[in-house]
Amino acid sequence: MAKTAAALHILVKHQDLANDIIEQLKKGAKFQTLAKKYSSCPSGKRGGDLGEFKKGSMVPAFDKAVFSGETLVPLGPIKTKFGYHIIKVLYRT
Repeated sequence: MAKTAAALHILVKHQDLANDIIEQLKKGAKFQTLAKKYSSCPSGKRGGDLGEFKKGSMVPAFDKAVFSGETLVPLGPIKTKFGYHIIKVLYRT
């Protein structure tokens, strides 16, 4: 069972925008470019890079998506108290 993961994410306030971003990703847009443009999280300036983090260190819905979803594909939108996340898990260890 994975104990750590590294991920990128894009955080937005509205589900409609999150869905639009997912459509852009499906059409080939670069995750990091969209994170810089749309994400309200400070990590957006780094292309959405959250670095490596431990299981249980993120809010439950986000944590569940990261540690149970596919890697290297956009996941979401995942709703948390912060808004809607689009997540790309880079790896799990």
